[in-house]
Amino acid sequence: MTDWDDGRPPPADQPPSMGRLVEQVSEQATRLVRAEIALAKAELADKAKRSGIGVGLFAAALVIVLYAVGVLIWSGIIGLDEVWPLWLSALVVGVAMLLLAGLLVFVGVKLLKQAARRPETIDRVKDDVASFKEGISR
Repeated sequence: MTDWDDGRPPPADQPPSMGRLVEQVSEQATRLVRAEIALAKAELADKAKRSGIGVGLFAAALVIVLYAVGVLIWSGIIGLDEVWPLWLSALVVGVAMLLLAGLLVFVGVKLLKQAARRPETIDRVKDDVASFKEGISR
């Protein structure tokens, strides 16, 4: 047998045939593409998770802003009708809630920007395909 199909390397005096070399290149290219696809799937799943967390933080910020507006309105009404300490305390609580909402929005925007970037795997697959085509054309 001249192709050594049983998996053993050919002896030094007998190099593998051209057919065997083409078969090996084909197998390795297939494995490479499958590995890159699996990595791209993992990257996209991670980005989807980050996007979900970012959207959840936006929703939490919206709820807090709604409560803060209610507290600020309530503090204005009480401030007009009551003595200073009651509405001042309500005003401080409302401002603290707005600051918390701002922090949540900042973190949510940061997570969404990270998730919006293009996966690096796509560029690597394009580079691999270009290298493979360049190698075949030689």
